[in-house]
Amino acid sequence: CAGARDRAVSPRYGIAGRVIERNWVDVDGASLHYRRSGAGEPVVLIHGLSGSSRWWSKNVEALAEQFEVFVIDLVGFGHSRGRDGFVLADSAILVAHWMDALGLERANIVGHSMGGFIAAHLAAEFPDKVQRLILVDAAVPLPRQRRLRHVTHLGRELRHTPVRFLPLLATDAVRAGPRTVWGAFNQLLVADIERELSRIQAPVLIIWGEHDTLVPPGTADRLTELIPHAQRVIVAGAGHKPMLERPAEFNARVLEFLSPM
Repeated sequence: CAGARDRAVSPRYGIAGRVIERNWVDVDGASLHYRRSGAGEPVVLIHGLSGSSRWWSKNVEALAEQFEVFVIDLVGFGHSRGRDGFVLADSAILVAHWMDALGLERANIVGHSMGGFIAAHLAAEFPDKVQRLILVDAAVPLPRQRRLRHVTHLGRELRHTPVRFLPLLATDAVRAGPRTVWGAFNQLLVADIERELSRIQAPVLIIWGEHDTLVPPGTADRLTELIPHAQRVIVAGAGHKPMLERPAEFNARVLEFLSPM
């Protein structure tokens, strides 16, 4: 991909005995940070609004036992920055170019919340790049509600978030800054790729938290109707972040889908 190049590679470090690499790649005017671990078929994890690559901390080790796992920070979040800031409409293209820069011709893509929107957009626009697709409480499509109601639902979701996760949410939101978070939120409210979902060719697993108040489980039913070859799984007892709240079940479901017998 023109305009893409490695900028820096940090020293390796181990987490729970597994080696992880932190890298940055310059793509289309953005400096994209990502973490890589494991070996095998590639799996790319894309975080949601106000998140970062750290939101997958309870999943990487399990997935890296069978796959090469890439966890990316979107522009403006985590350690990634871009000259134009975060632009939702351009994010799928940016991820595709990032894959080109790394030599990833095809990968399994997992996206959470806003990352699910980007993952679905990527699968619709670049079908040859997506082997299998997993949408986790994906904000696709968001219910057409007033901003105030979405903010109210966000507050309700935070009240149901386990206390141990609040420092992670808070530090990632502060790092991104209110301008990036609010801008991404407003872009997501008006974005619409519903018509594009029927173009997704990859097998799709839709994973949803039973008690998600931010993007209700009924959205999973709607996505199952709109996307060909889609199947749905509800994670009991989980809210909007099943990969953090119920990691053992989440990891098992993902591995089962990505490693069919």
